[in-house]
Amino acid sequence: MPPNGRGRHPGIFALANGLANDGKLSDQDWAAWRSANDHYNAAYADPSTVDRAIYDRAINPSAQSWFKRTATHLLIGVDFYTDLLNRYDVGWQRLYSNDPGRILYEDDVQIVVAPH
Repeated sequence: MPPNGRGRHPGIFALANGLANDGKLSDQDWAAWRSANDHYNAAYADPSTVDRAIYDRAINPSAQSWFKRTATHLLIGVDFYTDLLNRYDVGWQRLYSNDPGRILYEDDVQIVVAPH
């Protein structure tokens, strides 16, 4: 999986959103993607609503979001996204880390970090 234009490796949500935004999904896959995104949008806080600067590329140019391992109710749904990416031949890699970087934001299910 090559890095994006900013030299970062996008996560599975960004990759799936890219497929949808580029019009590459079938109507059925687009509807399933939209439903899955709506579910996730309602399931946990968007860190940028708590701290507007968290994803500001001038302030935190490398900010990355990670689900905590204890957020099993959210991790289960990730399979939808990885299956979608596989069907459209988009490379992805599942990462686990006990120390992904300096924590910029944290709540009960996720962290946003500046990678090491």
